[in-house]
Amino acid sequence: MSHPRSIPWYRQRWPWLLMLGPGAVLVAGAVTTWIAFASADGLVVDDYYKQGLAVNRVLAKEEEAKRLGISAEVRLGGGEIAVRLAGQHPPALFVQLAHATRAGLDVRLRLAPGADGAYRAELAPLAPGRWQIVIEDPRGSWRLAREAS
Repeated sequence: MSHPRSIPWYRQRWPWLLMLGPGAVLVAGAVTTWIAFASADGLVVDDYYKQGLAVNRVLAKEEEAKRLGISAEVRLGGGEIAVRLAGQHPPALFVQLAHATRAGLDVRLRLAPGADGAYRAELAPLAPGRWQIVIEDPRGSWRLAREAS
């Protein structure tokens, strides 16, 4: 009686099909790890404790803007930022554009008044996402906050 010749395991299809699933999981895990380290987000605010203590001062500045009747209309686009202010006209404005999740993209600008009464400054294209816009006078006595997408 002759015995059937046995085929080595690596020449059979089933072991490779069974190893395909765990192999795919290992590759996906390696890619996910690479993505996580390549795009580390970090903290939005480096010193969150001091920022938390400053909340009352920030709210007082926003209340001061309300008390003075200051409001602002903000326009982003065309390579610039334009702010039209109602209620007060300081010699300049400071605007901080803070990205919602990436502190490294934040921008602080000094806006000068234009001939049409709007404050303007050049602005590079912003990364996609939500942006917090904070407008302050040069003395820092009041501030306005807006959000843009």
